[in-house]
Amino acid sequence: MEMFVWLIVFAILIVIEACTMALTTIWFAGGALAAFFAALLGLSIRIQLTLFLLISFLLLVFTRPILIKFTGKNTEKTNADSLIGKKAKVLNKIDNSLAEGTAVLNGQEWTARALDDNQVIPAGETVIVREIRGVKLIVERVMKEEK
Repeated sequence: MEMFVWLIVFAILIVIEACTMALTTIWFAGGALAAFFAALLGLSIRIQLTLFLLISFLLLVFTRPILIKFTGKNTEKTNADSLIGKKAKVLNKIDNSLAEGTAVLNGQEWTARALDDNQVIPAGETVIVREIRGVKLIVERVMKEEK
């Protein structure tokens, strides 16, 4: 009887993965398949569950990073992610202690803060966007060789 349950679990997980293509349930489908074969061999439910969990975990840990690496290659950064690493021009002095500063990036004015809280960046400087927190650019002064 358990083998039919594992086969149904396997089928459901495959269908979910086929519908989402998010690489979320495929690992557990592998575990369900291993448990199905354990049930075919007549092994106890405890061994079946252990195999299900162990195989699912191993597949998740060892194969997911490889698949993510291959499937994520052709994705383009969008929205805020695409701004990281770009250069911006400081409009108003950036001083974190006074909570002030703006910069222009791609023709849009942004609130800007320095990556280093102790750094004050004067107006007119070129900066590089290191991250985005909410609606603020977190920037760092461009070194001479980067200009």
